[in-house]
Amino acid sequence: MTGRPDTAGDRPPALTVADFAERARSRMEPAVWDFVEGGAGEERTLAANLRAFDRVRLRPRVLTGAGVPSLATTVLGRRWAAPLAVAPMAYHTLMHPEGETATARAAGDLGVPLVVSTFAGRPFEEIAAAAQAPLWLQVYCFRDRETTRRLVERAERAGFEALVLTVDAPRLGRRLRDERNGFRLPRGIAPANLPAGDYSSPAEHGRRGLDPGMDWSVLAWLRSVSRLPVLVKGVLTAEDAVRARAAGADGIVVSNHGGRQLDGAPATLDVLAEIAAAVGGHTPLLLDGGVRRGSDVLAALALGADAVLVGRPVLHGLAAGGRDGVAAVLRLFTDGLADAMALTGTATVADAGPALLRTPPVPPAGQRPAEQHVPPGGPARPGEARLRREELHRSVCDPVLDTMNFLNEVTERFPGAISFAPGRPYEGFFDTEQIFAHVRRYLDHLAGQGASPDAIRTALFQYGPTAGRIRELIAGSLRADEGIDVPPESVVVTVGGQEAMLLALRALFAGPDDVLLVVSPCYVGITGAARLLDIPVVPVEERADGLRCADVEAAIRAERAAGRRPRALYLVPDHSNPTGTTLSRAAREQLLDLAGRHDLLILEDSPYRLVSPGPQLPTLKSLDHARRVVHLGSYSKSVFPGARIGFVVADQPVVDAGGRQGLLADELARIKSMVTVNTPALSQAAVAGALLAAEGSLVSHNAGPAKHYGAALRALLDELDRQLPESWRTAHGVDWNRPGGGFFLTLRVPFRADDAALVRSAEEFGVLWTPMAHFHPGAGGDRAIRLSFSSLGPEEIEAGVARLARFVRAETARAAGPCAAEPAEVGL
Repeated sequence: MTGRPDTAGDRPPALTVADFAERARSRMEPAVWDFVEGGAGEERTLAANLRAFDRVRLRPRVLTGAGVPSLATTVLGRRWAAPLAVAPMAYHTLMHPEGETATARAAGDLGVPLVVSTFAGRPFEEIAAAAQAPLWLQVYCFRDRETTRRLVERAERAGFEALVLTVDAPRLGRRLRDERNGFRLPRGIAPANLPAGDYSSPAEHGRRGLDPGMDWSVLAWLRSVSRLPVLVKGVLTAEDAVRARAAGADGIVVSNHGGRQLDGAPATLDVLAEIAAAVGGHTPLLLDGGVRRGSDVLAALALGADAVLVGRPVLHGLAAGGRDGVAAVLRLFTDGLADAMALTGTATVADAGPALLRTPPVPPAGQRPAEQHVPPGGPARPGEARLRREELHRSVCDPVLDTMNFLNEVTERFPGAISFAPGRPYEGFFDTEQIFAHVRRYLDHLAGQGASPDAIRTALFQYGPTAGRIRELIAGSLRADEGIDVPPESVVVTVGGQEAMLLALRALFAGPDDVLLVVSPCYVGITGAARLLDIPVVPVEERADGLRCADVEAAIRAERAAGRRPRALYLVPDHSNPTGTTLSRAAREQLLDLAGRHDLLILEDSPYRLVSPGPQLPTLKSLDHARRVVHLGSYSKSVFPGARIGFVVADQPVVDAGGRQGLLADELARIKSMVTVNTPALSQAAVAGALLAAEGSLVSHNAGPAKHYGAALRALLDELDRQLPESWRTAHGVDWNRPGGGFFLTLRVPFRADDAALVRSAEEFGVLWTPMAHFHPGAGGDRAIRLSFSSLGPEEIEAGVARLARFVRAETARAAGPCAAEPAEVGL
């Protein structure tokens, strides 16, 4: 073995593939670990493979009478004990001296095939002698076809049963971990079945040796030199699957090379259904990439795969325990598959179908799905409707729509990690009985106003006015807390703040030349709503010290010069999501003046003011004497998010062609009547009761929460200062802002803080955060992190920052390169 000895001593048994990965890493040199684990580019596709499976939810079925499930299947006429095989991976000898020989023995123990790499570290004959299950050869087509021919013939003589032609590697993808490490194969590690030569740099050998001009005719050539069936590995589109079949492929492997080739390619699971529909069950279909548990195998089968290939976990098992380690890893998959089949009532592999899945997988944030995507469902039945994704509204392919799901699900994905990701209120302030008390208080209020029992019943059980039942209470609260003095008729009660945004945008943006300016980075809800409505979004970048009105004015002039009309500017002036910054009093007045001069409306969204400590600056709406501000509000933070109550203050006069005048609020209510019809009466009642309990002032009602969030913010800042002292962060380019309230702050780092880094942070350090790039409508934010502290207690903040600091230090050193010296840690 080329790695380090395991010094962990006695440890509990490895129960997951992650446990085996941890043990393997402790026994491997860092550069070798990176060679095995790394992906191409920024490793977006590498992370996407995992996320695609993490989104899958299986549908349990009960009392099915299915009995003990049968895992056996048949592929290319050969019976496999389970629908999985070991994926082709180079140089198993990096993990263990016996390399592929040990892997073959373990695969035979489980009755599953091994796909042997062109760059295997052990001779084919030795591997074949150890094998008790089918062996396939993965084939790279070299510039020197004679080398490829001799390789194929040698494997066929040794008893290999199929060829797997890798077609996604006219050249090797750029693997930044290897470049940073200057990776070279350790002495004694070389391909055992290729001619003697210099293979020490896999990347350099790939550039020299692989055939960049390969086309579909290579399948005919392979058939001319071998009688073995040929599978094509690296297909990610229906078009290529059809071409592969037409060229004579005997099978297709849906693969993105484990995220090691084109960074930004889709996750294999996300395109599986498209390809399954294209091949129609006429060709064996396998999948690799991101398979980490037995339930993942079942998910792939449900979406049309005949079997899966398991990659990196096998190498982890080999490094951790040789043949026994590989067998143990494979057993995790077969046991997990058996459990999943039993609990879903799936008696055999052939019974797996799309009905097993609760919802179809959704492509990950920041990644567009493959073209011509077909929803999961397997081969089409005659007359069955099949929709082409490119024929749907273009917004469904926009990454910003996946961002909301990503932010909501990221905590669920890593339940053991401390999460600085969700911007939700602290649950310690909620009591179930409060809801009943709030509703009862509102009912008493209605009775006190003279409403009859029948009228009260109607108020709760019927639809009610589209603009809302509690506008008077909301207007009174705004007057008391925010200095916003508007008549109740200018308020529309909405289903959360998101509907408020949607209604305002739909009403205000009438033509294709109307554009929305947004302060960037910004809350993804506004950019998502704009994309749904085909409204162009123009970001105005926030500076380190906040928004500058001169930048807004420059954007306005540039858009007008291009023939477009800047219709409105969206911003969160107080403790913004995501950065935590607050607009100064002077900047607020300048912005209102600018809006008047340029006929611009301002969409003001300030959900964090009432839960922030200390006096707050005036809202833009309270300073607005020209009705330039449409104020968007929500009670998600100041009352409770489950109520889903928001509102719009839209007191702008609207004059029709006949000279009749109304309010913008009236137009929003008309639109709402065709969207949600009305806002649920029970939710309105609960929020109304909370407003009545606070005697109209949520500032006093939220004094306790505001104190808590202020203390949490101070604790976070203090821990960051302690764990990452000023001398260290100055030397390494790490810093953060110091908000006065809200739920968020911005941590700036010298490395790419993308989704792949987030996965490393969660898996290796047990801490979650949100990549700031998700909040940039355009480019930017790739070296910044959003930290939310609102849902955490003091102990979690302390422990979480300690983990976060270790991650930041490790990534900073990693970005600096292998030769960078890391100063001694302070405060950890």
